[in-house]
Amino acid sequence: MSTHHNHQHDHPHTHEHAGSGDGRSRKLVFALVLTILMMVAEVIGGAWSGSLALLADAGHMMVDSLALLLAVVGAWMATRPADARRSYGYGRMEVLVGFVNALSQFVLVGWIIYEAVLRLLHPGAILSGVMLVVAVIGLLVNLLVLRTLHGHAHDDVNLAGASLHVLGDLLGSLAAVLAALAIRWFGWLWADPVLSMLVSLLILNSAWRLLRQSAHILLEGVPDGMDSAEVEASLRGADASIRDIHHLHVWQLASGSRMATLHAELHEPADSAKALQAIKQMLLERFDIQHVTVQVDPGECLDQPRGCAGHNHG
Repeated sequence: MSTHHNHQHDHPHTHEHAGSGDGRSRKLVFALVLTILMMVAEVIGGAWSGSLALLADAGHMMVDSLALLLAVVGAWMATRPADARRSYGYGRMEVLVGFVNALSQFVLVGWIIYEAVLRLLHPGAILSGVMLVVAVIGLLVNLLVLRTLHGHAHDDVNLAGASLHVLGDLLGSLAAVLAALAIRWFGWLWADPVLSMLVSLLILNSAWRLLRQSAHILLEGVPDGMDSAEVEASLRGADASIRDIHHLHVWQLASGSRMATLHAELHEPADSAKALQAIKQMLLERFDIQHVTVQVDPGECLDQPRGCAGHNHG
């Protein structure tokens, strides 16, 4: 075994990640077109009928149109190859888009609640017939869009962000349908702003989860459901030549792109190539970590003054 650092890299994730970009982009473009068309219909219907629920959903769809446009750009950027300035490529763009989408939901919720309070204090006439027709159409369109986006990877925060917005639209349309029926059958004008606020709270809960998920990835957190100590212990038993594993960092570059770096100490004499292969195979098959960088230390860790020997988990 060489007395110098031995690095080995494995990056199969690049092509796999890029290969799914076209399909996701098509879904997002289709969702974008439908959302814009429905937004225009709800603006007209909301202004005509005087319904806050429709106008709130139209406002939500306006934000969604921008969010879906950003998601399309994010999916396209994620397929761009690495260059001299960005050696990992542009995959993380979709995580950034998901983060921005979540923040935009907080702004939207604030606007809906403000308008709802004004409507409760100063109720106005509402044309429940027009409101009901537009709300039902919106409900059907949002169901179609959500079905189109359904099936994305659980850790794809770009499509998750887009789906979150569409789910909010779906709930908004459902609230508008219920409010229209309440106004039409019972004359309850308060149902319009009250159901709008209820939907905004549901949106807020989902937005908070997406914000935490995307922020965790941006902060290089350990992927959800993964324990660094368990990974370390598993790697120590991956091959008989491995004496110790330390300085392990596990994080996620983007959706479906788990990465790891670590130092390995081997027994002397040892076959470093065999040990490296065992490490990479263990990480891929058991933990779905596709990009691995391993440094084999010649005896004592050369980075020890910086705390390498300690169990530092990323």
